[in-house]
Amino acid sequence: MTDHTYDAFFALHHRLPRQSPGSDATTRRLLAMAGSLPDRPRVLDLGCGPGRAALLLAAEAGAEVTAVDLHQPFLDELTEAAEARGLADRIRAVRTDMADLTGPDFADGSYDLVWAEGSAYFVGFGTALREWQRLLAPGGSMVITECVWTTGSPSAGARSFWDRHASLRPVAENTAAAVRSGCHVLGVLVQPDSDWDEYYTPLAARAAAADPSAPGMPEALAATREELEVRRLHGAEYGYAGYVLRPVDARWRTRPETSADRDAVRGVVADAFPTRAEADLVDALRNDSGAWLPGLSYVAEAPDGSVAAHALLTRCWVGDAPALALAPVATAPGHQRGGAGRAVVRAALDAARLREESLVLVLGHPEYYPAFGFVPASRFGIRPGFDVPDEAMMALFLDGSVPVPRGTIRYPAAFGV
Repeated sequence: MTDHTYDAFFALHHRLPRQSPGSDATTRRLLAMAGSLPDRPRVLDLGCGPGRAALLLAAEAGAEVTAVDLHQPFLDELTEAAEARGLADRIRAVRTDMADLTGPDFADGSYDLVWAEGSAYFVGFGTALREWQRLLAPGGSMVITECVWTTGSPSAGARSFWDRHASLRPVAENTAAAVRSGCHVLGVLVQPDSDWDEYYTPLAARAAAADPSAPGMPEALAATREELEVRRLHGAEYGYAGYVLRPVDARWRTRPETSADRDAVRGVVADAFPTRAEADLVDALRNDSGAWLPGLSYVAEAPDGSVAAHALLTRCWVGDAPALALAPVATAPGHQRGGAGRAVVRAALDAARLREESLVLVLGHPEYYPAFGFVPASRFGIRPGFDVPDEAMMALFLDGSVPVPRGTIRYPAAFGV
């Protein structure tokens, strides 16, 4: 790209409301998925552009935002908007390369939330996963949106465009990369088509009004119009997805159970509940080939290598649609309230995502499981075949691109319901 084309490109984008597909509604949904934050969270917005997300995070989450971009005019727009909205004391614009985050602003553990909407591709999704975790304080989260394939067989037309601009992968491959990098996946949101309209409609209007005789503008217009046309022709084949991630709790090593763990698992489950019914349930499910799913019985190890906690996912059904039942979850009494239970549940849910499962159900404490993203199943027309408090029967959708099933939950026979 020549200097003239570079300048013309940014002239097309100057003062557009967004520099990538997104919306305030999506930003709010991703923020909610990140879970609880401190009262005045420290947020690092990487590749902030003119700062639409930074402004929302400062205003609605009460955040102190360090907003990073390499293009000074975008930072000037953000500073101007922050002053106009009375947020100048909450947003600090920093001009630097997001691929070279050095210096006191980027010390390890400096932020409660690292945010990157539509910008991680500049460094690569894998690089972002590896290098940005160190910036997080304990319990901190990352939110990264990334362009992804939404079909298993992209057309030649879509590939010929994207192979020149970015390395797109399916949602599941990025999820697997996040888990391999040492992150739990708190949630994945496939963004609605309307998020593209919020970006492309103003961009198309700007391109239509541009002066094609300006230096570099013919090349910038050609590239912009190609991008818009590819979206028109192939938009069903790709989209944007938001990934909400948290580094694993290093205090607890999690892994699938082995045959050598069975007695220890039974002991943990028996000790965690008033009766041995739940321990018997695990044994019965293990012997049910229609319910047991190898690799979805997870343990968390204490520092001495003993089993500290256990979480089990088995096959159940909503109508005729396959789902997973999370039950039981148990933590040894000596390790309760120390994070082992949360660690093993998140690890089991990550394993389910890697299997490309789409729905998990749990009958449990309504103040505990929402931290993992569970919400009342009745919101989706999913109900158990027996009477329980509505708020206790919860659902978690792991893949927002799969249609939501409706109907009655059918548990394996071992549950006795």
